Amino acid sequence: MPKNSTAHTVKPKTTHAAAHAKVHPHQHIPAIPNADMVNELVNKQVNGFLDFLRAQSVVGLAIGLVLGTQVKQLVDSVVANFINPITQLLLPGTGTLPEKSLRVHIGSKTATFGWGSFLSTLLTFVIVAAVVYYTFKILKLDKLQKKS
Repeated sequence: MPKNSTAHTVKPKTTHAAAHAKVHPHQHIPAIPNADMVNELVNKQVNGFLDFLRAQSVVGLAIGLVLGTQVKQLVDSVVANFINPITQLLLPGTGTLPEKSLRVHIGSKTATFGWGSFLSTLLTFVIVAAVVYYTFKILKLDKLQKKS
């Protein structure tokens, strides 16, 4: 600091109540007067949430989502490793089915239509739909939905 300046220290003001509000490590903190009521409310909310999950079949939906994702990966593998090589042999030109495209030139503009990628995606969708449908039928899961 320069020689001629005076340093000002500002101390925060504390009230008498705030100075005595410190909790010491061995001091007993009083229990919440409505702890039973809070506990009951939390249990009620948790049970309500679990009832919602059961009533809305959220767990079944989650299981279906996980299995559906795995079926999709399996079908993608079948398409990439079996369908695409077969189409590569049958279709003219080089490259796999998703790489097939049609280029249209009009004047100085060019448009590329990725028909092979679309057809591959459509084929994947049809195979996934068939796997889900036949699994549903084979396991007779359609009977579970009907309520008397």
